[in-house]
Amino acid sequence: MALTKLQVEHAKPRAKPYKMFDGRGLYLEVSPSGARGWRFKYRIGGKEKRISLGVYPDVGLKDARDRLDEVRKQLASNIDPSERRKAEKAALIEKVENTFEAIAREWFTLHSPKWAASHGDKIIRRLELNIFPWLGEKAIKSITAPELLTVLRRIESRGANETAHRALQNCGRVFRYAIATGRAERDPSRDLMGALAPVRDFPVEDHPIS
Repeated sequence: MALTKLQVEHAKPRAKPYKMFDGRGLYLEVSPSGARGWRFKYRIGGKEKRISLGVYPDVGLKDARDRLDEVRKQLASNIDPSERRKAEKAALIEKVENTFEAIAREWFTLHSPKWAASHGDKIIRRLELNIFPWLGEKAIKSITAPELLTVLRRIESRGANETAHRALQNCGRVFRYAIATGRAERDPSRDLMGALAPVRDFPVEDHPIS
């Protein structure tokens, strides 16, 4: 028999966890602490599995049923909702933690203590002004040499050719740091050798290759 909003609202904790079934594999699990969570029990590939559909009261009875409809549609298409959720979570982590800006700031935090403060300020400001607005939110492993060149051409279009070369150096070090930490496979900045307008007597910045 399906649950009612009143039954869910007045579910009381007991000495041991217990379940209140709504139907079609959906149930409310009540813990001794009084916490209430929606669960869906299903079978796929001959295995019984469970997936959380949210916590009450943030997710009410109607919302839990709507979420149930969504995951049952996935099952009907032979998609394991638990595995799909894991993949979505991994993609979110990739999007948030493995962006060019996140890794560049991590690289900067690691190495900047070895530099003069004024030198470090120039590097991070160069990245913030010239690189992050266009590449900062992209997954670092997805950035291609043409994409990087397009951004560097923006700098050159202002007549700031030396800044473009220094930004290329900085980006190369960020890419190589990403490779070393397992978050990128190659450094596209290496493909841009000779692609920028030359700068006479251009010096390499005086910090270690990192």
